[in-house]
Amino acid sequence: MEKRYIIQRSPFVVPTTDGKLIEEHFGMATDQNTQISIAHMVAPPHWSEPFQTPEFDEFTYIIRGKKQCIIEGEKIIIKAGESIKIKKNTKIQYANPFDEECEYLAICIPAFSLETVHREN
Repeated sequence: MEKRYIIQRSPFVVPTTDGKLIEEHFGMATDQNTQISIAHMVAPPHWSEPFQTPEFDEFTYIIRGKKQCIIEGEKIIIKAGESIKIKKNTKIQYANPFDEECEYLAICIPAFSLETVHREN
């Protein structure tokens, strides 16, 4: 009989060079799922990434700390217990310019991929 569930005990840890922890629990790197990706992340203090215009909707839930989003020129701060949905094809930059870590969950629909995130240099 086929199992009707999957427990993820070994998420894929994405190699990074900026100190950010990315543990993909479900998505293209773990189970080749192209429909959705779910990742646990910890952004270190004073971290940021380039602007991007992804081809996926991204939902972020902040577990602790806070995160800055610059969404098409508008600066938004989301804090622990808050969440945000960024619609696909929206120019955004994620950052943690604060003095504490930011721990959060990110869900992308369809799944995150380097080919569809469209990060700027």
